[in-house]
Amino acid sequence: MKDRYSNIPTHLKPYIVKQDHKNYSLMDHACWRFIMKMSRDFFKDYAHRAYLNGLQETGITTDYIPVISEMDDKLQKIGWRAVPVRGFLPPTIFMQFQAHSILPIASDMRTVSHIDYTPAPDIIHEAAGHSPIIVDEKYSQFLKEYGVCAANALSSDEDHHVYLAIRNLSDLKENPQATSNQIKEAEEYLSSCIDKITFISEASYLARLNWWTVEYGLVGEIENPKIYGAGLLSSISESYNAIFKNVKKIPLSIDCINFSYDITEQQPQLFVAKNFEHLIEVLNQFKGKMAFTNGGLKSVK
Repeated sequence: MKDRYSNIPTHLKPYIVKQDHKNYSLMDHACWRFIMKMSRDFFKDYAHRAYLNGLQETGITTDYIPVISEMDDKLQKIGWRAVPVRGFLPPTIFMQFQAHSILPIASDMRTVSHIDYTPAPDIIHEAAGHSPIIVDEKYSQFLKEYGVCAANALSSDEDHHVYLAIRNLSDLKENPQATSNQIKEAEEYLSSCIDKITFISEASYLARLNWWTVEYGLVGEIENPKIYGAGLLSSISESYNAIFKNVKKIPLSIDCINFSYDITEQQPQLFVAKNFEHLIEVLNQFKGKMAFTNGGLKSVK
């Protein structure tokens, strides 16, 4: 790991873990194969055209859980890196990885009881969800520019408290030993943290932009959009609902930052970008108002 990641910024290295492929059980690999077989069959028709080719170019097969070092080798050919991490990273750290064109991939595998969806980051979401669309040059550019903006965004203590509450809740929901009372208490604590928010920071606005694009974005025609968001690409049931059920589709604009979201519920509306250049345009609109862009007294205010 030392040699492979020697050129990664020092402050990010403590978040890199070792992926021990031997720790994945036969059931883990069976779950992976099942999900990927279903995903390929569904998303070949309903995902952005980069999806299928992107799986191959980023080192993802149906046969076994990806070896992240092999993904790293593939991604380096298109100007990206991949590193194994564990669980929820602090948002600023995640974005600093992204700003350096590094995809942090949670090496954990979801349990069979959460085979369709897990609230905790796992290798299905991070690898099969996030990496395939990166092969599109414009989308890759958007991710890098978004990472720079997010890494420079002003955040608050309230943001950090919400992050810790979300991480705790997601870990409990994925833990088979967790009791219903523990989960209920964690949900109530998260709600209380959200209720205590007194203002929306730059980081929170950008988190919303990320949610409605990188995680749950659609692209193309409003009547017949294609899926590119990682949260959808890692959940066929939610993708099915997005395409076939009565989920409101809204043309993407900077106004999406005024829509909050709930990570524990399916989304009541989704935003449709015209194309990936459109993502960059919306990001630049927000970037133009950020403190690190303006500087001086204006940014302090």
